[in-house]
Amino acid sequence: MAHTPAPPVDRSSDPAHDALMERLARAAAGYYRDLTAAAALHGLTMTQAKMLILLRQPLPMRALAGRLGCDASNITGLVDRLEARGLVSRHADAGDRRIKNVVATEGGRQAVRLIRADMRATSAAFARLDEEGRRSLYELLGRLHPEETT
Repeated sequence: MAHTPAPPVDRSSDPAHDALMERLARAAAGYYRDLTAAAALHGLTMTQAKMLILLRQPLPMRALAGRLGCDASNITGLVDRLEARGLVSRHADAGDRRIKNVVATEGGRQAVRLIRADMRATSAAFARLDEEGRRSLYELLGRLHPEETT
């Protein structure tokens, strides 16, 4: 089924909309700069680190492509490189053997822990919030972009 985009919303009378978009973009850019630098310390690209972070549970290669916003043909090479380093493994899906699920190994989960520990700018930003602020941010971000199920 084709995805039908939502009709455009007129935000001309809502100046806060543009300000929110700018703040979200600035926060995302800071996070990805920090992630890129931390991943590089461990010999990984940002995309490889993002893939490892997504693998909290096994995911089909096509689902990984969707979550990473790339073509499915790119996933094979990414998985090959991570598999060669022992950070992920591939397993045939029990329900459909044509589907390959990607699973983070213990080494992959450890890499995620190390990368997150090295994301000092992001950790410092979170530390500037009190417990209530962190809880509120967590809840608001969850409402902005609800977690995908596949």
